[in-house]
This record gives sequence, C-alpha cells and structure tokens, in this order.
Amino acid sequence: MKTPTRLLLILLTAVALPVAFAYVDDAHSRAMEAAIPAVKEGFLVRQEYWAGSVVTKQPSVVKHQLFAGNTYWFWLASDEDSAQVTVHVYDPAGKLADGDAWQRGNMAAVKITPKKTGVYFIVFSVEQSQAKKNRWALAYGFK
Repeated sequence: MKTPTRLLLILLTAVALPVAFAYVDDAHSRAMEAAIPAVKEGFLVRQEYWAGSVVTKQPSVVKHQLFAGNTYWFWLASDEDSAQVTVHVYDPAGKLADGDAWQRGNMAAVKITPKKTGVYFIVFSVEQSQAKKNRWALAYGFK
C-alpha cells in the first residue's frame, strides 16, 4: 500500500472511530427540553449535569452549593417514556425549600431562591415506571 493511501486510511479511521462510540443521552436531552421556558426567561443553563440509573421508588440525592441572591431551576428527566418523576430541594437544615415546581410525566422541575448560601439537597425519584431501572439526568440553571 502506498504511503498516501495508508495516510488516508489512518485519517479516516481516526475520524470515524470517535463517531462510532458517540451516543445521545436521551434523559439529558429531555432535561434540556424541560429547561426551555426558563431559558426564555433569561436563566443560564450550566453545562454540568448529573446522570445515572435509579430503581423505581428509590429516592436519590444530589448535594449542591447554592448562593443567596441567585435563583435556580433544577430539571429532572428520564429516558423511559412511562416514567413519572419528582424533584424537590431541601435546605441545609433538611427543610423543604421548593419554590415553583411542575411535573409532566418523565420530566419535572423545581425552582428555588435560597435565603442563605449553603449546601442544598436535591431529592428526586422515579415514582412509577414500566422499567425496573430508569436512566435519569438532572440539569440546572440560574440567574
């Protein structure tokens, strides 16, 4: 095989290999879909998000530092169409701190304006689903 042909083959393999292993995180895509109304209101969505799998009716917790003076939205979604999800925020003392909230099937969201800076607890669960394990993603934004 001649050198130009060999180089072309190596280049094509280098480009095609990462594409072959790429995937779409449907749960995160749905969480971003849930964020659209808040983005239209000027909320900035963070690139970072949490994701994983959870068993139905098994609550999970994410701890996150929130700052007084900001307003936050947390958006939770599952990639399972039959899932019913919930999300709530608790303050550092363990008291429910939800502001506005909504739930629509496999997407839910909660808004909070913390009175104090501190570590808050975002508690979420899949309340109902046909799947035994559900892939989830939790994203957030602020302003």
